[in-house]
Amino acid sequence: MKKRTITFIIYIVLLMLPIYWMLNMSLQNNADILGSFNLFPKNITFGNYINIFTDPAWYSGYINSIIYVTMNMVISLAVALPAAYAFSRYNFIGDKQIFFWLLTNRMAPAAVFLLPFFQLYSTFGLIDTHIAVALAHCLFNVPLSVWILEGFMSGVPREIDETAFIDGYKFPRFFLTIFLPLIKSGIGVTAFFCFMFSWVELLFARTLTVTNAKPIAATMTRTVGAGGLDWGLLAAAGMLTIIPGALIIYFVRNNLAKGFAMGRV
Repeated sequence: MKKRTITFIIYIVLLMLPIYWMLNMSLQNNADILGSFNLFPKNITFGNYINIFTDPAWYSGYINSIIYVTMNMVISLAVALPAAYAFSRYNFIGDKQIFFWLLTNRMAPAAVFLLPFFQLYSTFGLIDTHIAVALAHCLFNVPLSVWILEGFMSGVPREIDETAFIDGYKFPRFFLTIFLPLIKSGIGVTAFFCFMFSWVELLFARTLTVTNAKPIAATMTRTVGAGGLDWGLLAAAGMLTIIPGALIIYFVRNNLAKGFAMGRV
């Protein structure tokens, strides 16, 4: 066996080890986990998963997370697509400075914007709503989306735009029916990063929600009780949080591969 193959196998094993260990813990009760070191669960139980799907606080956390993450992804793409087109096709005063300013928002720590968002949303009564978290995440995802999409759009020849306009296409029809299909790989990559960054973000999601829109990441703190951490329940919740990201990767896998090869990513 070649060294490269052995190295790849070792890499895959090390990569999958944390996921396997979390799965192993999720199929055990807390007593078995703390009682002995087990490479395989001795007494397999699905009680941890049953607790999650029967406790409204748990499964509502998943639903809340999916709702505001999806909303953020749609809003970010809707805002970033025309903005990225403008940056890729037109030269205007301060275009490079504005483009850099957008990226600085992505570079700044989330804690810097937390208090202004909290005060603003408190004033307008948006605390503990899905749209509050979705809009807060747009502060970081829109600049990233513009940056990624601008790279893909700049790779599309301007002659396509000119030919379409000569043929009588109005801009909305041209943009939706001709231009967007040419950059579908970039849209797939952008959607993936918007979804994942919003899915794993905790600071805004926890601070701007109380009960009705509380995400799964905040709900996972409920595993801390008088007896300590409920490791099995926490591991089961962790396994379930992997599923949405895995599904997104599966559905955009072809566009994702092209995007990494062709775009800014």
